[in-house]
Amino acid sequence: MTDHQQHHPITPPPELVQQWIAEIWHEGTPVQVAQSDLHLATCAAAWGADQELEACCEWLDYNCPSVGAHHLRNDRRPKPPSLKEQALALLDPSNTYGSITQEKEYRISVANAEIIRRALEALPDD
Repeated sequence: MTDHQQHHPITPPPELVQQWIAEIWHEGTPVQVAQSDLHLATCAAAWGADQELEACCEWLDYNCPSVGAHHLRNDRRPKPPSLKEQALALLDPSNTYGSITQEKEYRISVANAEIIRRALEALPDD
């Protein structure tokens, strides 16, 4: 799965992809959907959604220039947090456990530790 697919908000449900594949190739007979079918459907849905978003942004720029289509684009296609932002959020002091009388301790899951490790590995060696 590409990075674009993982972060795109428009992904058809597997049941719908199964219905489409059955209608096209198997005359309505239920089928098992292949990964390639899901990939193609996801890419097509993302492309169509992106085209519609750009058309809406162009309309906004032309008809409501004071609104700023970039706000719509940023809201509908937010950039995923960077590895650095993810790691910093995981190390936020508010994510600690403990009471006022005892020293607070961090509890980091294996998945979160992996994100922090990748962020640290991305740093240049001084």
